[in-house]
Amino acid sequence: MFGGQTLFELRCALQLAEVERKGGFGPHISPFITPQDIGSLLTRSGYSMLTIDTDEIKVNYPTIFELMNDLKGMAENNALTNRRKPLDRDTLLSAAAIYQTLYGNNDGTIAATFQVFYLIGWKPHESQQQPVERGSANFSLKDIANLENIFKEDNK
Repeated sequence: MFGGQTLFELRCALQLAEVERKGGFGPHISPFITPQDIGSLLTRSGYSMLTIDTDEIKVNYPTIFELMNDLKGMAENNALTNRRKPLDRDTLLSAAAIYQTLYGNNDGTIAATFQVFYLIGWKPHESQQQPVERGSANFSLKDIANLENIFKEDNK
């Protein structure tokens, strides 16, 4: 799933353009999740032994318009019910210029960052291996500093 730092370039450009043109801004991209939210949701669902990995993927687009078209195709444009009206042409052109200026590549393309989370959680089950009884070990961790002496005695 996409993480909270996904499309920070686009969000920044849209916010700056909308503040400049409209005097305020609203969300135009669906909100994304944070690792803390993932951990809380999985824990409340009864999962334990959680693992969350992340990748950051940069994708180059010719312009902001191709990026926004891809987002619409992925259903990642704004899904909020209380969103503002769609962006007008003037604001979109302003956002495109801001995006290109702040985040444009030397070849004229723009970079879009996607933060992707991979998560694993396990639910406890009676078939899982259980911890051994306390004090049942054959070796004490206190003896780690004397490993050489212990091995010499065991080999005699």
